[in-house]
Amino acid sequence: MTRLSVNLNKIALLRNSRGRNYPSVAEFAERFIALGAGGITVHPRQDERHTRRADVYALAEICRSHEQVEFNIEGYPSQDFLNMVCEVKPDQCTLVPDTVDQITSDHGWDIENSSSMLVPVLDRLRGVGIRSSLFVDPDPLQVAAASKIGAGRIELYTELYASSYHGESRSVALSAYCEAVQAARLANIGVNAGHDLNLENLSEFLAIGSILEVSIGHALTVECIEYGISHVVASYLRICAQE
Repeated sequence: MTRLSVNLNKIALLRNSRGRNYPSVAEFAERFIALGAGGITVHPRQDERHTRRADVYALAEICRSHEQVEFNIEGYPSQDFLNMVCEVKPDQCTLVPDTVDQITSDHGWDIENSSSMLVPVLDRLRGVGIRSSLFVDPDPLQVAAASKIGAGRIELYTELYASSYHGESRSVALSAYCEAVQAARLANIGVNAGHDLNLENLSEFLAIGSILEVSIGHALTVECIEYGISHVVASYLRICAQE
């Protein structure tokens, strides 16, 4: 069964647009957990345009009060980010190669050329008991490299699949993820996935097998507006249970 981790960035973005605590990120975390979500994800950025540092600490407490729920913090491994992560001690920290001004993550790590920076970061996370995950493109070489430098898991950047879902290159894109997952099996490294997965395309993607966790935020938030939060979370959980 694949764990559904709900990314709350868009809830935080909506809250920030009005300058007060409405909608409450913490209250929505509790709602998603009550509906069966197995994880909560946030990606705090330096400008705090959506998730704020205060949210990270509040959500850590909420997740700790629910044994079955994992807390995943995503972000670029700056010193400030790592200090916060090591203080909060989430279950998982997903490292992404974002620049400060990026709207959203749009590529995975070039691990070979980033290993001198990543290795001590991975060692630091491991030393305080945090599982690490590296955001990677569906490239078997990057998957193997992630395992070689000691990452706990990888998170496959799924935009290639999602953007081709209604096009002629869909099967080609999906085969790239199949190869990446097979490389992960050979390298004995766990696989997460995320970016533009939704209720329409998730089932086919999870049929690849061996996906431990999907982190979904933007699409899930839009779908909650369209169809209602209870229906949407239940639908995702049914799909995740089929893996």
